[in-house]
Amino acid sequence: MAAPTNLKGPSRDFLDWPFFDDSHRALAEKLDAFAASGALSHIDHSDTDNACRAIVKALGQAGLLDAATGAGGTRPIDSRAACLTRETLAWHDGLADFAFAMQGLGTGAIGLSGSEELRRTVLPKVQAGEWISAFALSEKEAGSDVAAMACSARKDGDHYILDGEKTWISNGGIADVYTVFVRTGEAPGTRGISAFVVFADDPGFSIAERIDVIAPHPLATIRFENCRIPASRLLGAPGEGFKIAMRTLDIFRASVAAAALGFAKRALDEAVAYAKARPMFDNHLSDLQLTQAAFGDMAAGIDSGALLTYRAAWRRDVQGLPTTKEAAMAKMVATENAQQVIDRAVQIFGGRGVKSGEITESLYREIRALRIYEGATEVQKIIIARELLKA
Repeated sequence: MAAPTNLKGPSRDFLDWPFFDDSHRALAEKLDAFAASGALSHIDHSDTDNACRAIVKALGQAGLLDAATGAGGTRPIDSRAACLTRETLAWHDGLADFAFAMQGLGTGAIGLSGSEELRRTVLPKVQAGEWISAFALSEKEAGSDVAAMACSARKDGDHYILDGEKTWISNGGIADVYTVFVRTGEAPGTRGISAFVVFADDPGFSIAERIDVIAPHPLATIRFENCRIPASRLLGAPGEGFKIAMRTLDIFRASVAAAALGFAKRALDEAVAYAKARPMFDNHLSDLQLTQAAFGDMAAGIDSGALLTYRAAWRRDVQGLPTTKEAAMAKMVATENAQQVIDRAVQIFGGRGVKSGEITESLYREIRALRIYEGATEVQKIIIARELLKA
């Protein structure tokens, strides 16, 4: 999504909020310089796989994957930096946001629970943009209900043998390394799930199906058929996979909210610029009170999501406190509000808003998935309620 000449980038006014320090303001400048360099505009988005590879490489060369990988596993992930990066990239280019996010989500569990050897092998290459990573949790009958997982692994001496399928796997088909969650049967339900690292060239691993969605990005069903991997690729202890997955999602869930903010802010910026220039009834569209009322709702919806998003990230980074409830609130509010903001932007643009290739049409497709992945809105409500009921 290349910005028109009158829109150079997102506003940085919110960086004055007390959630941020000088390192985040410096990161914002670095992100703006990266976008201004034309690194994204020169990528051919008609070939999604190669576009994603090119974006990952560009982000790695610019040093912008540090925020996704904890500088290649050398320091804890800064949630505010990850959120700020996703918000900025989403404002400029939805696929760039996706590429950044998956480098973090795909390796987060390795950083949390991987052996020193695995961390040394995987994280620096992902940080440099040399390897692409993926996070394989979902199955056809196990999306929101992780306990229904059927893909399995059995111990065989110093190895595990994986069998089954995972689906809706982002970066499926182009990833070099996959964090995979499978049933190992130590206990019923989620207590019998373990996490493993699988490489794309492991015998018995294959791509069963490529999946096309309304906002194109690499997506696939992956298959394991007698896929034999060393036991040293186990993350944490047997049966700890669900906890590892939830810890990983807790780190990055707020960043999904941040991506929604980037999409919503771009929609509002585009709508304001268009309304101010669009002649309407001997004046401009922006002079109509109904348009102004829409802008008021859109701006308030964005800021309410932003406050929840950066509160959750700040709480994790600075206070070191659990953010399960706060991240769920941020994702729910920011993504739902962004959907409304973008829908209003489409309405303001009128017929042009739904024309293929327009920014608003692209944003409308981009935002829809964010209300589903990493926990649908309905799941976030349950998470919030359960955390409240614990008190």
